[in-house]
Amino acid sequence: MVQLSLAALGLSALATVLAAPAPVPTAAPDLAKRATTCTFSGSNGASSASKSKTSCSTIVISAIAVPSGVTLDLTGLNDGTSVIFEGETTFGYEEWSGPLFAISGTDITVTSASGAYLNGNGADWWDGEGSNGGKTKPKFFQAHDLISSSFTDVYILNPPVQVFSIDSCTDVTFTGITIDGTAGDSLGANTDGFDIGDSTGVTISGANVYNQDDCVAINSGTGITFTGGVCSGGHGLSVGSVGGRTDNTVKTILFENSEVKASQNGIRIKTISGDTGTVSGVTYQDITLSGITDYGIVVRQDYDGTSGDPTDGVTISNFILDGVSGTVESTGTDIYILCGDGSCTDWTWTGVSVSGGATSTGCKNLPSGISCS
Repeated sequence: MVQLSLAALGLSALATVLAAPAPVPTAAPDLAKRATTCTFSGSNGASSASKSKTSCSTIVISAIAVPSGVTLDLTGLNDGTSVIFEGETTFGYEEWSGPLFAISGTDITVTSASGAYLNGNGADWWDGEGSNGGKTKPKFFQAHDLISSSFTDVYILNPPVQVFSIDSCTDVTFTGITIDGTAGDSLGANTDGFDIGDSTGVTISGANVYNQDDCVAINSGTGITFTGGVCSGGHGLSVGSVGGRTDNTVKTILFENSEVKASQNGIRIKTISGDTGTVSGVTYQDITLSGITDYGIVVRQDYDGTSGDPTDGVTISNFILDGVSGTVESTGTDIYILCGDGSCTDWTWTGVSVSGGATSTGCKNLPSGISCS
């Protein structure tokens, strides 16, 4: 009887096993999701990179010659993609608005190998008119719609016109960027270093900018920092122009530990005449000026309007200067302030020492405690 019971139990267990569903096999790994390094080079490299960009976790741009009228398009990258520049990246000549290079995505890192640079061949376009006329010139580096991304040690040579267009970005850092437009001193124009709009949490550190327009121009945005930079040959560290855009708010801006030399202006805020907007919480701290030809410190609310007739539609409040010092050429002006009626309030200036130029007698509507002398 015991043997029969055991046998019966054995048969019952066997039947249970046989009746159970077969185990689901482990899915084979998706080969497309494996880390892939793609290297693109030569005259066909730009089109290949643009077509294959989402198949690569690391994109190496190695001595690409981008054809004329073509954008090296790295927009819409997969999250976490790395881009590495190697050798010289060149761009063919054509009259068009560009951009020469465009990138977007989340958690994107852009770096350069030692000695790598992007050569805009600006001399082919330079005619002394920049973006105001003459040849149609391509903007260089479109960094739009980026989130939690970084750019490190990118070297830009001879931009045709504006360089970095930073727009609709959140938490993006630019570290050790070099913009060398030295060769454009005779005919280069509007070669802005960093134009920033509608962005939050942008930090630019250790930049070296030699150009013929604003080193930095913040048109709109919040929580933007420029630190440890050197600006030369251009129009200085600027807020604006503010007004006339969809977003006309500039808030919580810090320029610190930087040098502006051999430039038209040192520190500048410019708001568009007749427009509306707000500029608040802008701080310039520990800024050194030298060889400034026009204005050491300038705030103008008559931009693109009747010169000398400021308007009050864009308010400028909580404007802080702390440790701003240096020299202006004898043909320039140390400080020039043109505010609208009641539109400039709550300014705090300490440790401001700018000398060498003329003292303006044309300042208007100065906030309490602020002087042009």
